[in-house]
Amino acid sequence: MASSRNQHNNSQLLGAHHTIPNPEWREFVCGWGAAFINITVTFPINKVMFRQMLYGMHTKNAYIQLKAEGFRFLYRGILPPLCQKTISVSIMFGMYNHYQQVLNSVVPQWNTHLKTSTAAAAAGLTEAVLAPFERVQMLLQDNHYNQRFRNTAHAFADLRQYGFREYYRGLTPILLRNSVSNALFFTLREEISLRMPNPDHWTGKLLSDFFCGAMVGAFISTLFYPVNVVKSHMQCTVGGPFNSLWKASRIVYEERERSLRKMFFGVHINYTRALISWGIINASYEMLRNLLMKPHP
Repeated sequence: MASSRNQHNNSQLLGAHHTIPNPEWREFVCGWGAAFINITVTFPINKVMFRQMLYGMHTKNAYIQLKAEGFRFLYRGILPPLCQKTISVSIMFGMYNHYQQVLNSVVPQWNTHLKTSTAAAAAGLTEAVLAPFERVQMLLQDNHYNQRFRNTAHAFADLRQYGFREYYRGLTPILLRNSVSNALFFTLREEISLRMPNPDHWTGKLLSDFFCGAMVGAFISTLFYPVNVVKSHMQCTVGGPFNSLWKASRIVYEERERSLRKMFFGVHINYTRALISWGIINASYEMLRNLLMKPHP
C-alpha cells in the first residue's frame, strides 16, 4: 500500500506526463498563476523586509517609515515583481518539468535525486534572464530613488544610459541563489511530500501542500538571506564600478559593523514572508495543476 501511494505521489510531482499528453504548457501556466496570487498578497510584507535588508533597521522602524510615506507608495514597485516573479515561477516549474523529461530521455541511468537537483538547478539558471525586473524592483523600493524614478518604465529607460550591463547588476548572487535554492526546493519538496499523509478531502490536500511549501521555502529563504542582503546592496547602486560578490559582501559586512547578527536584520520577517509566500505558491500551484491536469474522458 505504501509503495503504491509513493508511486502515485511521484507521478503527481513529476507532472503526470504519462497521463496527459504534452502537459508542458500547463506547468508554465500553473507556475504563473501561483506566483500572481502570492505577489498580490505578500508585497507589503516584502517591502518592510527590503527596508530592513537595505538599511539594517528594526521591523518597527521600517513599518513607521512606510506608514509615513502613505498608501500611495505602499504598492510602488509591484509591477516589476508581478512581471518578474510570475514569469520566474512559471519558468521555475515549467522548465524544471522540461529538463526532467530531457534527463529522463538522455540519462535514464541517473538516480532520481541527481536528476531532480540537476533539472531544478538548470531551471534556476534559466530564471536569471529576468534579473533586470528584480533590479528595477529594488530601485523602486528604495526611498532614495522615490523622486528620481517615476515608475517601472521610467526606471528601465533611465538605466539605459549606463549600458546593457547595468540591467544585470547583482547577477552573480542571483545565479548562486537560483541554482542552489531550486535544487534544494524541489528535492526537499519531493521528500516531504512523500512523507505527508494522503488526505481524502481537497481542503486537507490544500493544507498539506501549503505546509510542505511553507516549511521548505522558509528554510531555504533563511539559508540564503545574507546572499539576498548583498544582492540588494549591489542592485541599489546606479552607475559606477561593478563589485564582485566577494567584495560586495565585505563592504556590507563592514557597514554592519562586522556583525554577523546584523547581516540577518529582517530575517524574522523574511522567514514569516517565506512561510506565507511559498506556502501560497506551492498550494496554488498544486491546486491549479490538479484542475488543468485532470484527464478528460
